[in-house]
Amino acid sequence: MTSSGNVNVLKVGGGAGVDHAAVMENLARRIKSGEKWVLVHGCSDATNKLTKEVGYEPKTITSPGGHTSRYTDARTIELFSMAAAAVNQELVSLLFSHAVQAVGLAGPNLIHAERKKAIRAIQNGRQIVIRDDYSGKIKGIYAGVLLTLLDGGFMPVVAPLAIGEAYERLNVDGDLVAATIARALNA
Repeated sequence: MTSSGNVNVLKVGGGAGVDHAAVMENLARRIKSGEKWVLVHGCSDATNKLTKEVGYEPKTITSPGGHTSRYTDARTIELFSMAAAAVNQELVSLLFSHAVQAVGLAGPNLIHAERKKAIRAIQNGRQIVIRDDYSGKIKGIYAGVLLTLLDGGFMPVVAPLAIGEAYERLNVDGDLVAATIARALNA
């Protein structure tokens, strides 16, 4: 399952200090030269800002192995979804300003995942199990959507938001989204 021509996948981080305008300008030049791209973006800084604006402090969890990630409870997945949509719209607008036909995929409509049932974390020096987190393990993507867009001359812009097996929204790792898309499209 491949699109006509080589496809590239770019992951743009969502942390503070990323110059989206410069990245989109560079990407637009490459697209205008005939390259096909799928853009995956993060939204961690936008989520942190939004949660603080509404008075809901962002929370992180640390695994027993030392990996830190966002704790995505029911309220946070709502805010995460809003932040992902805002970043997605910003990037699509920037690409349009450079005459790139971009299509934003900010909803949980491309990536399917399995909700993590239990997450082990360290809290106050003790190991705990978290069961109310809305993060997921990617199971796959609907590659046909991306191929249809690419073959139609459009550039997909993908947020790290998945649909779970119970049709719930899930926060998924943007780097893994990019890798999954690259593998599915033979990019």
